[in-house]
Amino acid sequence: MARVFNFSAGPAMLPQAVIEQAQQELLEWNGSGMSVMEMSHRGKDYMSIAEKAEADLREVMNIPANYKVLFLQGGASSQFAMVPMNLLRGKDKADYIVTGSWGKKAIAEARRYCNVNVAFDASADSGKFTFAPAQGDLKLSADAAYVHYTPNETIEGVEFTYVPETNGIPLVADMSSTILSRPIDVSKYGVIYAGAQKNIGPAGLTVVIVREDLIGEVVEHTPTMFNYEIHAKNDSMYNTPPTYSWYLAGLVFEWLKQGGGLDKMAETNKRKADKLYAAIDGSGFYANPVAPDCRSWMNVPFTLANPELDALFLDEAKEADLVTLKGHRSVGGMRASIYNAMPEEGVDALVSFMADFEKRNG
Repeated sequence: MARVFNFSAGPAMLPQAVIEQAQQELLEWNGSGMSVMEMSHRGKDYMSIAEKAEADLREVMNIPANYKVLFLQGGASSQFAMVPMNLLRGKDKADYIVTGSWGKKAIAEARRYCNVNVAFDASADSGKFTFAPAQGDLKLSADAAYVHYTPNETIEGVEFTYVPETNGIPLVADMSSTILSRPIDVSKYGVIYAGAQKNIGPAGLTVVIVREDLIGEVVEHTPTMFNYEIHAKNDSMYNTPPTYSWYLAGLVFEWLKQGGGLDKMAETNKRKADKLYAAIDGSGFYANPVAPDCRSWMNVPFTLANPELDALFLDEAKEADLVTLKGHRSVGGMRASIYNAMPEEGVDALVSFMADFEKRNG
Protein backbone atom coordinates (compact mmCIF):
# COMPACT_ATOMS: atom_id res chain seq x y z
CA MET A 1 0.00 0.00 0.00
CA ALA A 2 1.47 3.34 -1.10
CA ARG A 3 0.37 6.47 0.76
CA VAL A 4 1.27 9.98 -0.31
CA PHE A 5 2.09 12.98 1.83
CA ASN A 6 -1.18 14.91 1.66
CA PHE A 7 -0.78 18.64 2.34
CA SER A 8 -4.49 19.39 1.92
CA ALA A 9 -6.01 22.10 4.12
CA GLY A 10 -8.98 19.79 4.72
CA PRO A 11 -10.14 17.14 4.56
CA ALA A 12 -6.62 16.47 5.67
CA MET A 13 -4.37 13.57 6.56
CA LEU A 14 -5.36 11.28 9.39
CA PRO A 15 -2.73 9.49 11.49
CA GLN A 16 -1.88 6.21 9.80
CA ALA A 17 -2.25 4.35 13.08
CA VAL A 18 -5.82 5.63 13.36
CA ILE A 19 -6.70 4.55 9.83
CA GLU A 20 -5.20 1.12 10.42
CA GLN A 21 -7.20 0.67 13.63
CA ALA A 22 -10.37 1.78 11.87
CA GLN A 23 -9.60 -0.69 9.08
CA GLN A 24 -9.26 -3.52 11.59
CA GLU A 25 -12.55 -2.56 13.25
CA LEU A 26 -14.46 -1.68 10.10
CA LEU A 27 -16.56 -4.85 9.77
CA GLU A 28 -16.92 -5.66 13.43
CA TRP A 29 -16.24 -3.60 16.55
CA ASN A 30 -15.19 -5.15 19.84
CA GLY A 31 -17.29 -8.31 19.67
CA SER A 32 -20.49 -6.45 18.79
CA GLY A 33 -20.99 -8.31 15.52
CA MET A 34 -21.42 -5.06 13.59
CA SER A 35 -19.56 -2.05 12.29
CA VAL A 36 -19.61 1.22 14.21
CA MET A 37 -21.41 2.64 11.16
CA GLU A 38 -24.30 0.25 11.80
CA MET A 39 -24.74 0.88 15.52
CA SER A 40 -27.63 2.69 17.12
CA HIS A 41 -26.32 5.94 18.54
CA ARG A 42 -28.35 5.22 21.66
CA GLY A 43 -27.08 1.67 22.08
CA LYS A 44 -24.71 0.65 24.86
CA ASP A 45 -21.80 -0.01 22.51
CA TYR A 46 -21.93 3.31 20.75
CA MET A 47 -22.56 5.24 23.95
CA SER A 48 -19.32 3.81 25.32
CA ILE A 49 -17.47 5.04 22.21
CA ALA A 50 -18.96 8.54 22.50
CA GLU A 51 -18.32 8.83 26.22
CA LYS A 52 -14.69 7.76 25.88
CA ALA A 53 -14.11 10.21 23.04
CA GLU A 54 -15.39 13.10 25.14
CA ALA A 55 -13.42 12.00 28.19
CA ASP A 56 -10.22 11.72 26.16
CA LEU A 57 -10.71 15.15 24.59
CA ARG A 58 -11.33 16.66 28.00
CA GLU A 59 -8.13 15.05 29.26
CA VAL A 60 -6.00 16.03 26.27
CA MET A 61 -7.17 19.67 26.32
CA ASN A 62 -7.56 19.90 30.11
CA ILE A 63 -11.11 21.20 29.67
CA PRO A 64 -12.58 22.55 32.95
CA ALA A 65 -15.66 20.88 34.41
CA ASN A 66 -17.83 23.97 33.85
CA TYR A 67 -17.58 23.60 30.07
CA LYS A 68 -19.81 21.46 27.88
CA VAL A 69 -18.32 19.56 24.97
CA LEU A 70 -20.71 19.19 22.04
CA PHE A 71 -20.26 16.96 18.98
CA LEU A 72 -22.38 18.56 16.27
CA GLN A 73 -22.97 18.70 12.54
CA GLY A 74 -23.04 21.58 10.07
CA GLY A 75 -19.34 22.37 9.97
CA ALA A 76 -17.67 25.37 11.55
CA SER A 77 -19.66 27.53 9.12
CA SER A 78 -22.87 26.75 11.01
CA GLN A 79 -21.23 28.17 14.10
CA PHE A 80 -21.05 31.55 12.36
CA ALA A 81 -24.81 31.70 13.01
CA MET A 82 -25.02 29.59 16.17
CA VAL A 83 -22.61 31.82 18.06
CA PRO A 84 -24.71 35.02 17.82
CA MET A 85 -27.93 33.05 18.25
CA ASN A 86 -26.68 31.67 21.57
CA LEU A 87 -24.36 34.37 22.88
CA LEU A 88 -26.11 37.69 22.20
CA ARG A 89 -28.20 37.11 25.34
CA GLY A 90 -30.27 40.28 25.02
CA LYS A 91 -27.53 42.46 23.56
CA ASP A 92 -27.38 43.73 20.00
CA LYS A 93 -23.64 44.11 19.38
CA ALA A 94 -20.64 41.81 18.96
CA ASP A 95 -16.97 42.54 18.27
CA TYR A 96 -15.11 40.74 15.48
CA ILE A 97 -11.37 40.70 14.82
CA VAL A 98 -10.65 39.94 11.17
CA THR A 99 -7.33 38.52 10.00
CA GLY A 100 -8.44 36.40 7.03
CA SER A 101 -11.15 34.90 4.86
CA TRP A 102 -12.89 32.88 7.57
CA GLY A 103 -13.17 35.89 9.85
CA LYS A 104 -14.83 37.79 6.99
CA LYS A 105 -17.34 34.97 6.50
CA ALA A 106 -18.10 34.89 10.22
CA ILE A 107 -18.87 38.63 10.14
CA ALA A 108 -21.16 38.32 7.11
CA GLU A 109 -23.27 35.75 8.95
CA ALA A 110 -23.25 37.58 12.29
CA ARG A 111 -24.64 40.71 10.66
CA ARG A 112 -27.90 38.83 10.10
CA TYR A 113 -28.42 38.81 13.87
CA CYS A 114 -26.65 41.81 15.38
CA ASN A 115 -24.61 44.92 14.87
CA VAL A 116 -20.99 44.04 14.26
CA ASN A 117 -18.15 46.20 15.48
CA VAL A 118 -15.04 45.35 13.48
CA ALA A 119 -12.48 45.67 16.25
CA PHE A 120 -9.67 45.23 13.74
CA ASP A 121 -9.43 44.48 10.02
CA ALA A 122 -5.93 43.40 9.00
CA SER A 123 -6.71 44.02 5.33
CA ALA A 124 -7.81 47.63 5.78
CA ASP A 125 -4.62 49.18 4.42
CA SER A 126 -3.29 46.71 1.86
CA GLY A 127 -6.38 44.70 0.94
CA LYS A 128 -4.48 41.57 1.96
CA PHE A 129 -4.25 39.57 5.15
CA THR A 130 -0.61 39.19 6.15
CA PHE A 131 -0.48 39.83 9.90
CA ALA A 132 -2.36 39.69 13.20
CA PRO A 133 -2.85 42.84 15.30
CA ALA A 134 -1.24 43.60 18.62
CA GLN A 135 -3.50 43.79 21.66
CA GLY A 136 -3.23 47.57 21.68
CA ASP A 137 -4.56 47.78 18.12
CA LEU A 138 -7.92 46.24 19.00
CA LYS A 139 -10.88 48.62 19.20
CA LEU A 140 -13.13 46.62 21.48
CA SER A 141 -16.57 47.67 22.67
CA ALA A 142 -17.43 47.83 26.35
CA ASP A 143 -21.00 46.70 25.60
CA ALA A 144 -20.34 43.81 23.18
CA ALA A 145 -22.00 40.46 23.87
CA TYR A 146 -18.83 38.63 22.85
CA VAL A 147 -15.57 39.00 20.93
CA HIS A 148 -14.93 36.65 18.00
CA TYR A 149 -11.62 35.89 16.34
CA THR A 150 -9.88 33.22 14.27
CA PRO A 151 -6.61 32.24 15.97
CA ASN A 152 -5.32 30.64 12.77
CA GLU A 153 -6.53 31.61 9.30
CA THR A 154 -6.30 28.51 7.11
CA ILE A 155 -6.21 30.27 3.75
CA GLU A 156 -3.79 33.11 4.42
CA GLY A 157 -1.63 31.34 7.00
CA VAL A 158 -1.91 34.11 9.61
CA GLU A 159 -1.78 33.12 13.28
CA PHE A 160 -2.16 34.89 16.62
CA THR A 161 0.66 34.39 19.10
CA TYR A 162 -1.44 35.52 22.06
CA VAL A 163 -4.99 35.26 23.38
CA PRO A 164 -6.78 38.62 23.11
CA GLU A 165 -7.72 40.23 26.42
CA THR A 166 -11.41 41.14 26.37
CA ASN A 167 -11.94 42.55 29.88
CA GLY A 168 -14.46 39.92 30.92
CA ILE A 169 -16.45 39.80 27.68
CA PRO A 170 -16.75 36.18 26.43
CA LEU A 171 -14.09 35.34 23.86
CA VAL A 172 -15.14 33.10 20.95
CA ALA A 173 -12.54 31.32 18.83
CA ASP A 174 -12.85 29.52 15.52
CA MET A 175 -10.02 27.04 16.08
CA SER A 176 -10.79 24.79 13.13
CA SER A 177 -7.22 24.67 11.84
CA THR A 178 -5.26 25.03 15.08
CA ILE A 179 -7.13 23.03 17.73
CA LEU A 180 -5.05 20.22 19.27
CA SER A 181 -1.83 21.54 17.72
CA ARG A 182 -0.52 22.69 21.12
CA PRO A 183 -1.80 23.23 24.68
CA ILE A 184 -4.21 26.10 25.29
CA ASP A 185 -5.91 27.51 28.39
CA VAL A 186 -9.56 26.72 27.70
CA SER A 187 -10.66 28.85 30.66
CA LYS A 188 -9.74 32.00 28.70
CA TYR A 189 -12.54 31.32 26.22
CA GLY A 190 -16.31 31.43 26.32
CA VAL A 191 -16.67 29.26 23.22
CA ILE A 192 -14.20 27.29 21.12
CA TYR A 193 -15.43 25.65 17.94
CA ALA A 194 -13.72 23.64 15.24
CA GLY A 195 -14.56 21.68 12.14
CA ALA A 196 -13.10 18.21 12.44
CA GLN A 197 -11.50 17.77 9.05
CA LYS A 198 -8.10 19.24 9.89
CA ASN A 199 -6.73 18.10 13.26
CA ILE A 200 -9.64 16.14 14.74
CA GLY A 201 -10.87 13.61 12.20
CA PRO A 202 -12.85 13.26 8.98
CA ALA A 203 -15.36 15.79 7.72
CA GLY A 204 -18.89 15.71 9.10
CA LEU A 205 -18.24 16.54 12.74
CA THR A 206 -17.90 19.87 14.54
CA VAL A 207 -16.66 20.16 18.11
CA VAL A 208 -17.97 23.00 20.28
CA ILE A 209 -16.58 23.69 23.75
CA VAL A 210 -18.85 26.16 25.54
CA ARG A 211 -18.86 27.55 29.08
CA GLU A 212 -22.01 26.51 30.89
CA ASP A 213 -23.09 30.02 31.93
CA LEU A 214 -23.35 30.98 28.24
CA ILE A 215 -25.95 28.30 27.54
CA GLY A 216 -29.70 28.80 27.78
CA GLU A 217 -30.70 32.17 26.36
CA VAL A 218 -31.07 32.16 22.59
CA VAL A 219 -32.42 34.80 20.24
CA GLU A 220 -36.07 34.53 19.27
CA HIS A 221 -36.91 32.00 16.55
CA THR A 222 -33.61 30.12 16.93
CA PRO A 223 -34.05 26.68 15.34
CA THR A 224 -33.98 23.84 17.84
CA MET A 225 -30.92 22.33 16.20
CA PHE A 226 -29.04 25.63 16.62
CA ASN A 227 -29.58 25.82 20.38
CA TYR A 228 -26.53 24.84 22.46
CA GLU A 229 -28.76 24.08 25.45
CA ILE A 230 -30.71 21.43 23.53
CA HIS A 231 -27.52 19.64 22.51
CA ALA A 232 -25.98 19.96 25.99
CA LYS A 233 -29.04 18.51 27.71
CA ASN A 234 -29.11 15.60 25.26
CA ASP A 235 -25.38 14.81 25.31
CA SER A 236 -25.16 15.73 21.61
CA MET A 237 -27.74 13.02 20.88
CA TYR A 238 -30.84 15.15 20.26
CA ASN A 239 -30.81 13.73 16.76
CA THR A 240 -28.60 11.10 15.15
CA PRO A 241 -25.06 12.48 15.28
CA PRO A 242 -22.32 11.75 12.70
CA THR A 243 -21.50 8.55 14.52
CA TYR A 244 -18.58 7.28 12.45
CA SER A 245 -16.84 10.67 12.36
CA TRP A 246 -17.25 10.87 16.14
CA TYR A 247 -15.76 7.40 16.52
CA LEU A 248 -12.76 8.30 14.34
CA ALA A 249 -12.26 11.53 16.29
CA GLY A 250 -12.12 9.39 19.41
CA LEU A 251 -9.35 7.30 17.87
CA VAL A 252 -7.42 10.51 17.13
CA PHE A 253 -7.80 11.68 20.74
CA GLU A 254 -6.47 8.33 21.93
CA TRP A 255 -3.57 8.61 19.45
CA LEU A 256 -2.69 12.02 20.87
CA LYS A 257 -2.69 10.63 24.40
CA GLN A 258 -0.45 7.74 23.44
CA GLY A 259 1.91 10.13 21.63
CA GLY A 260 2.58 12.25 24.69
CA GLY A 261 -0.29 14.73 24.54
CA LEU A 262 -0.33 18.29 23.31
CA ASP A 263 3.02 19.30 24.82
CA LYS A 264 4.74 16.70 22.67
CA MET A 265 2.57 17.59 19.68
CA ALA A 266 3.56 21.25 20.01
CA GLU A 267 7.27 20.37 19.93
CA THR A 268 6.83 18.38 16.73
CA ASN A 269 4.61 20.97 15.07
CA LYS A 270 6.98 23.84 15.79
CA ARG A 271 9.91 21.83 14.47
CA LYS A 272 8.02 21.01 11.25
CA ALA A 273 6.99 24.63 10.70
CA ASP A 274 10.48 25.96 11.45
CA LYS A 275 12.00 23.61 8.86
CA LEU A 276 9.59 24.67 6.14
CA TYR A 277 9.85 28.40 6.82
CA ALA A 278 13.64 28.15 6.94
CA ALA A 279 13.62 26.53 3.51
CA ILE A 280 11.40 29.33 2.16
CA ASP A 281 13.31 32.19 3.78
CA GLY A 282 16.70 30.77 2.85
CA SER A 283 15.77 30.79 -0.81
CA GLY A 284 15.53 33.54 -3.33
CA PHE A 285 13.11 31.37 -5.25
CA TYR A 286 10.28 30.95 -2.71
CA ALA A 287 8.54 33.57 -0.58
CA ASN A 288 5.99 33.68 2.23
CA PRO A 289 3.89 36.87 2.48
CA VAL A 290 3.04 36.67 6.20
CA ALA A 291 4.83 38.77 8.82
CA PRO A 292 7.37 36.42 10.49
CA ASP A 293 5.88 36.85 13.98
CA CYS A 294 2.37 35.93 12.74
CA ARG A 295 3.12 32.82 10.70
CA SER A 296 0.93 29.77 11.08
CA TRP A 297 2.32 26.47 12.32
CA MET A 298 -0.42 24.64 10.45
CA ASN A 299 -0.88 26.35 7.07
CA VAL A 300 2.16 27.59 5.16
CA PRO A 301 1.43 29.54 1.96
CA PHE A 302 4.31 30.29 -0.37
CA THR A 303 4.89 31.57 -3.88
CA LEU A 304 7.45 30.85 -6.57
CA ALA A 305 9.55 33.65 -8.02
CA ASN A 306 8.14 32.79 -11.44
CA PRO A 307 4.41 31.99 -11.29
CA GLU A 308 4.65 30.38 -14.73
CA LEU A 309 6.41 27.49 -12.99
CA ASP A 310 3.47 26.79 -10.63
CA ALA A 311 1.92 24.07 -12.78
CA LEU A 312 5.26 22.33 -13.26
CA PHE A 313 5.95 22.51 -9.52
CA LEU A 314 2.62 20.88 -8.73
CA ASP A 315 3.02 18.17 -11.38
CA GLU A 316 6.52 17.22 -10.26
CA ALA A 317 5.53 17.36 -6.59
CA LYS A 318 2.72 14.92 -7.28
CA GLU A 319 5.17 12.57 -9.00
CA ALA A 320 7.20 12.73 -5.79
CA ASP A 321 4.09 11.76 -3.75
CA LEU A 322 3.66 15.31 -2.40
CA VAL A 323 0.05 16.20 -3.17
CA THR A 324 -2.59 18.92 -2.67
CA LEU A 325 -0.08 21.77 -2.55
CA LYS A 326 -2.00 24.21 -4.71
CA GLY A 327 -2.83 27.42 -2.87
CA HIS A 328 -6.38 28.59 -2.29
CA ARG A 329 -7.88 30.17 -5.38
CA SER A 330 -8.24 33.51 -3.60
CA VAL A 331 -4.50 33.88 -2.94
CA GLY A 332 -2.83 31.61 -5.50
CA GLY A 333 0.64 30.12 -5.19
CA MET A 334 1.16 27.10 -2.98
CA ARG A 335 0.01 26.08 0.47
CA ALA A 336 1.35 23.27 2.62
CA SER A 337 -0.94 22.34 5.48
CA ILE A 338 1.10 20.45 8.04
CA TYR A 339 -1.41 19.39 10.67
CA ASN A 340 -0.72 16.94 13.48
CA ALA A 341 -1.03 13.87 11.26
CA MET A 342 1.59 15.09 8.78
CA PRO A 343 4.73 13.21 9.83
CA GLU A 344 8.00 15.10 10.05
CA GLU A 345 9.39 13.05 7.19
CA GLY A 346 6.66 14.51 4.99
CA VAL A 347 7.93 18.02 5.66
CA ASP A 348 11.51 16.81 5.12
CA ALA A 349 10.48 15.35 1.77
CA LEU A 350 8.82 18.61 0.73
CA VAL A 351 11.84 20.69 1.74
CA SER A 352 14.13 18.38 -0.22
CA PHE A 353 11.89 18.56 -3.28
CA MET A 354 11.71 22.36 -3.10
CA ALA A 355 15.49 22.64 -2.99
CA ASP A 356 15.87 20.33 -5.97
CA PHE A 357 13.17 22.14 -7.95
CA GLU A 358 14.85 25.49 -7.30
CA LYS A 359 18.21 24.09 -8.36
CA ARG A 360 16.78 22.92 -11.66
CA ASN A 361 14.52 25.90 -12.40
CA GLY A 362 15.93 28.88 -10.51
